[in-house]
Amino acid sequence: MAICFDKEKGIFSLHTKSSTYQFMADPNGFLLHLYYGRRIRGSAEYLLTFRDRGFSGNPACAGEDRTYSLDVLPQELPVWGNGDFRSPALVIETADGTRGADFRYRSHEIREGKYALPGLPAAYLPEGSEEEAQTLEVILEEDLLGLELRLLYGIFPEHDVITRAVRIRNRSGEEVWIDKLLPASLDFTGGAYDCLVFHGRHTMERMVERIPVGHASIGIGSRRGASSHQHNPVMILAGRGTTDDCGDCYALVFVYSGGFQGSAETDQYGTCRVQLGLQEEGFRYPLKKCEEFVSPEVILSYSKEGTDRLSHNLHGLIREHICRWQAQDGRRPVVVNSWEASYFAITKESLLSLAKEAAAIGADMLVVDDGWFGNRKDDLRALGD
Repeated sequence: MAICFDKEKGIFSLHTKSSTYQFMADPNGFLLHLYYGRRIRGSAEYLLTFRDRGFSGNPACAGEDRTYSLDVLPQELPVWGNGDFRSPALVIETADGTRGADFRYRSHEIREGKYALPGLPAAYLPEGSEEEAQTLEVILEEDLLGLELRLLYGIFPEHDVITRAVRIRNRSGEEVWIDKLLPASLDFTGGAYDCLVFHGRHTMERMVERIPVGHASIGIGSRRGASSHQHNPVMILAGRGTTDDCGDCYALVFVYSGGFQGSAETDQYGTCRVQLGLQEEGFRYPLKKCEEFVSPEVILSYSKEGTDRLSHNLHGLIREHICRWQAQDGRRPVVVNSWEASYFAITKESLLSLAKEAAAIGADMLVVDDGWFGNRKDDLRALGD
């Protein structure tokens, strides 16, 4: 089984062939993140530290126990307004302008196959291959606001990949707004990390930058309505000594081509939080009675053998479970683009000549690029005519 549940302790263990992801529903109903890394047996509950922390508040359900604070415990999906003052993954606003929510664990379901996200791209399973993945669906409820939140996990053991997504349903009679939603949020209670991000510009995309993660937040994102070549919706968290072929590292990949944001930061007690999801700026989603919001998906992968292995994990999953086209397992068609051959000087004769030469060397398709419309003689006119 890729997914195991310890009913006595409330611990969920998600296993791939080389990794374990573990969290628990504690006695108060909060989801605490325990561990993500090399495959282990047993519980990582011992990694939790309960101590009286000055100026870190305690939830009412903790009573006089000053050692229990959500401001310092590792969270599975940190929510604004429940005592965790670090970067939240979810912000809910009510009609009177109040921001805050208090989601608690209610139940869960483990099933064969991979969950689907209506209307959104996501990892999928070809028909008849349900045994290649499992789904964990954890249901949380916010009783005061009448909201239901479903945390979705898809486990692909052979690819060392876990996917995450969130569904929020409004069961109250009042409209609420989702002001922020980052479906992936990971807390690491120990270790020194670097964050690898991929910035760029026109004609120079995906330049790698490695930044030490410290007490100042590292942030990437796009406000352009598209993922863009200025920043790629991918983050890698790597140990300080991790190289291409050695060391621990974690990938977060947003399966969405719209606006996004990601961040990494170390808190006051050395816990590193890395997050990835929807761009917060300009995002305010109204959720009416009985409506549901479904987040895009984030792919997570872990490697103990450096970033090359991490890349192989992602490539394998994307080729087999993200790409949807008939030639994905066979010969790719060879495409010739007219741009470098003709630039703006496109004529019927030049295109026919290019097509004949391309066919002679075995090309399958000719794409007619910029320059075919209007008075498009240069890049100062006619674009979009």
